[in-house]
Amino acid sequence: MESRLKYMSLGVLVLQTTSLVLTMRYSRTLQGEGPRYLASSAVVLAELLKILICLLLIFYDHSNFLVLNRVLKEEILNKPMETLKLAIPSGIYTLQNNLLYVALSNLDAATYQVTYQLKILTTALFSVSMLGKRLGLYQWLSLLILMTGIALVQWPSESLDGPAPTPLSAGSQLVGVIAVLIACFSSGFAGVYFEKILKGTKQSVWVRNIQLGLFGLVFGLMGVFVYDGERVRESGVFQGYNTLTWTVVALQALGGLVIAAVIKYADNILKGFATSLSIILSTLISYFWLVDFDPTSVFFLGAVLVLAATFLLDWRPTTSHSRV
Repeated sequence: MESRLKYMSLGVLVLQTTSLVLTMRYSRTLQGEGPRYLASSAVVLAELLKILICLLLIFYDHSNFLVLNRVLKEEILNKPMETLKLAIPSGIYTLQNNLLYVALSNLDAATYQVTYQLKILTTALFSVSMLGKRLGLYQWLSLLILMTGIALVQWPSESLDGPAPTPLSAGSQLVGVIAVLIACFSSGFAGVYFEKILKGTKQSVWVRNIQLGLFGLVFGLMGVFVYDGERVRESGVFQGYNTLTWTVVALQALGGLVIAAVIKYADNILKGFATSLSIILSTLISYFWLVDFDPTSVFFLGAVLVLAATFLLDWRPTTSHSRV
């Protein structure tokens, strides 16, 4: 049963990651009538939906509204300092989610997927500096390979079949790359900070996500009114929303919950395998369906190095000798 849950959670992770990247990219580049939807409002709605899903999961665990009320009161209201500690990672995650919309508005899905793996490097470096973790030779080698691969993916070169069908301007590509880089650093820091402050606590992962979501709502609403306040007053919060937009919101809300399930039932090697499958699927669909990506030999080389680095990071050499 546990093995089935392991591979089921990994399958859902591959599906969710690939679907989110592709639908977000498609929704941000789709030419339609009327204004385009506000990315800041989509981030807020994703946080709200995540909170509602977590509430349902806690209720499912206890099957009692009184117990649900007691759990929320004891874990959130009666522990204000513990809850406040999550304000920092929540604010950073909110920034990161907004940056991903910026990135996928300016980069094709394949380039985004590969470049975003730089978060592996930033997470490792923050783990060393903040948690005192030690990395072995293979881990440092994998990080070097990762940086090389990502540099090759960003290397300007001619495509295998000539110019891309829908070329992006150098300016927009630069904006996309900068957005991904900032998102990688914010993801690495927030993830390690989150791990550090919650180490040793026995809180439910669903309660943790509710705490993050509540602060995410506050920061997200601030972003809506600071950056898109004028557009909201003109056309409303739900301007440009359609079925595709709501799909993006739902997939983004499910992201953190799926990763939580993977951490619970699978290991990092299988998670890396899922990431690799997602990159391959995104590349194929971006090329054949979205037609906004024309592969180059340099891109392929960089992508292979990134995939190899993902596996090597969690590989441990087996020892053949045994104790007597």
